[in-house]
Order: sequence, then structure tokens, then C-alpha cells
Amino acid sequence: MPDLVDALAAQTRLPGAGSTQRSPTPRITGTGALPSVFRVTELAAASIATAGVALAEVAGLDGEVAVDRRLASAWFATSLRPDGWHVPAPWDPVAGDYRTRDGWIRLHTNAPHHRAAAERVLGAQADRAGMARAVAGWAKAELEAAILAEGGCAAEMRGLEEWASHPQGRAVSAEPLVAFAPGSDRSASRWRPRTERPLAGLRVLDLTRVLAGPLATRFLAGFGADVLRIDSPDWDEPALVPEMTLGKTCSRLDLRRAADRATFEALLAGADVLVHGYRPGALDGLGYDASARRALAPGLIDVSLDAYGWTGLWAGRRGFDSLVQMSCGLAQAGQAWRQAEGPVPLPVQALDHATGYLMAASVLRLLARRLSDGTGGQARLSLARTAAFLIAAGPAGPEPALAPETPEDRAPEVEPTSWGPARRLRPPLTVAGAAPRWDRAARNLGDDAPAWASEPWSRVR
Repeated sequence: MPDLVDALAAQTRLPGAGSTQRSPTPRITGTGALPSVFRVTELAAASIATAGVALAEVAGLDGEVAVDRRLASAWFATSLRPDGWHVPAPWDPVAGDYRTRDGWIRLHTNAPHHRAAAERVLGAQADRAGMARAVAGWAKAELEAAILAEGGCAAEMRGLEEWASHPQGRAVSAEPLVAFAPGSDRSASRWRPRTERPLAGLRVLDLTRVLAGPLATRFLAGFGADVLRIDSPDWDEPALVPEMTLGKTCSRLDLRRAADRATFEALLAGADVLVHGYRPGALDGLGYDASARRALAPGLIDVSLDAYGWTGLWAGRRGFDSLVQMSCGLAQAGQAWRQAEGPVPLPVQALDHATGYLMAASVLRLLARRLSDGTGGQARLSLARTAAFLIAAGPAGPEPALAPETPEDRAPEVEPTSWGPARRLRPPLTVAGAAPRWDRAARNLGDDAPAWASEPWSRVR
């Protein structure tokens, strides 16, 4: 475990950045691991610890950073325990892995337009049986290319060695885990961390979707940040919203409308941090490229995510955790380890979750520098680069199974979500004795007006 913690700490520090604050050594407690050929539970604990250490440093907190590896593993699945209601099924009825004539492919059809793209290639299908018949006659590479050409999402299963020699695999392995870029513009922000609620008053504009980006902003909200999530009028992710909107204000804007663009620009001008997960170039196409964002918000902390890396032929390719696992060899390695007939993914969507905590850590590292010299900066991460880190960490050693969940694992508070009462698992992290605490229950997308919840003192206009 210490090697993963140390490696993540080293790779999430700004190049050349010193620290006047002693960096705490996190304490990882508990035994057991999720069943996987890879070190998934260790990655869970180490990535959460990395975010916790970054928080302690930026806030100047003395005291221990502690992570419970069992609870960390559980939060990498889901933290929510509904009472008398159910979260919708996470997958579209025809999403999943299918055998082609020369291997396996995964179709990601959760979004209606992604399912429509797959069905333009394969024909309309009512169920998995019909989709399986349609896929069976294709070669996996040809089908992947055809679905991508229609604007859909698919990934053929590759092995670890195949990915390592693939041009995109080589491009991703050459990228840093976190690509920091210093800013030259300075902030007029007066935000300063507070001991009792470290990120109170920090304004975070959240333009993220499934799953890493929303997790990063949920972490920041847990320590007091004012997180405002903005979605388009037609977007929804019903299986994930109850899990990921905890602590946030949730609004909708249509950036094709002049009035909504004006609102968005005013919000961005008042933000300390922007976190976004659209494909590279998407914000540029709306007129909000990096230079436009800096002009609206000098000193902005700008952290972004994509699926397959920021260089190489696949930079900007649509993707999700489950697809990246297929492309990078994780699912094939799981199949060989399990001696299974088909792909065996990681037991949780660990690429999303780990990358989310690393995004949060990157925000905090950039904030620490802005507190010292007033400059903003950027950080870019990708699911594929996190996969490369996990692969390089080597196979998991022998570990007992994690102990089953008990009622004591649940926090005592009842959360009045938009769908009904629920409880959360106890957070796996404490920093200087304090666990994250969320001031707002999970809510539907678009439930709130597009406005900051905190007083407008965080940026001097």
C-alpha cells in the first residue's frame, strides 16, 4: 500500500512546487480487498488518501489523514442506501458485452443518442438477445469503427500487451498522470481556507457528467465548497444522480440561448474553480475555450477530464470507464484470471472513482499555489492514464475478502433526498479528525436556480 500512496502523492504534486506545510503521511486501516487481478482496493484507499493529504496541506490542517480501506472499497461502488425506494438500474437494457465473430465488444448505450447511434449500425433491438444476433456477424474492430463513426460509444476487447503496443496505448503511457499547466493570469479572489470547514466559500462550477467529475466535486462539497452543477436541458443520468448530486446546487442552462449564455458567463466570472468533463473541444465549440475562460475568470483553477488521453489519435474519443477497461486490457486480464468465457471487468468502476479523487487533489494543489502567488492554472486527467497507473502497479497479492457490510457502517443521519429518505455509508476518510459533511441532500438535476449558494465575497469584482 505505501508504494501506491507515495506514487500518487508524487504524481499529483505540481512540478517544482515546494511546500511550507509538512505533508502528512496517511494512515490506511483495515484488511481485505475486492476480488480482482488488480490492486483495486489499494487504489481506492490510496486515491482517497491523496485527496485527503492535499486538503490538509492547502488548509494548513494539523492532524492525521486516515482512510478505512474497507469503506473506501464500498464507496467505490455506491454510498447510498435508499429507504423504501430504489435507484434505477444503471445500464440500458441492451448495453453490455457481446461476442463478435473474432472476439468481444462492449456497447455503451445508456444515453438515448448513444443507443440510437448503435442501432443505426445494428438495427433497432428490443433486448440483448436481438442485439447479440446483430453483433455476431461483425468483426469487432469493424463494428467499433462503424459505431464510433455514427457518434456512438463502443470498445473492442484488447489484451494488455496489445494495448501497450497500440499507438494510443503508447501515447497515454507517455502522458503524466496529472498534466499541470501553470497560469500567468492572477486572481482577485479573497477565498481562504477555514479550519473548521476548510473549503467554505470556495465556488466550484461543475460541468461534469458520469462519473469521475461529479465524484471530484462531491468530495469538494463534503468539505464545504459551494458546488454549482450545470446540465443541459435534455441531459439526465437517473441511476447516478442520487449518488452524485450530494451537497450540490443543481441547475440547467442551454448554452445555445443568449440569456443562458449570459447567466453562465456571470457564474464563471464568479467561480474560483471550474471542473469539466466534456470531450476536448466541446467547450471551445460553444465559444468558451481556455483563453475565453481565463478572460472571464482571471486566476481560475481549471481541471478537466477525458476518457482516452489528451494526445494521440484517440484524443477526444468518446468513452466511459467500462469502455476504457475493454480497450486497455483490464477486462481481458480479468477474464484470464477468472478463467471466464467472456470479459471480466474490475469489480467496481475504479477508473472513474480513482480519477475523481485525483481530480479533487489536483484542484487543491492548484489552489495551494494560487494562495501563494495568485496565479491560476490547469490540470488534465484521463481514465486511460489512471488505467495505466493501475496496470503498472502490478497484480494484486493474496488478500482475504472484505468483511460484509453491517448496520454500523451506515451514518446515523437520514438524508431527505428528492426521491425519499436514505442513509449513506460512513465516509472512509477523516482529515485532522473531521470527516466530510454535506450540507445538501442529493437532488434532481435542474432542481435549483442557477446561482451560487454562498455569499458573493469569494471574488472581488
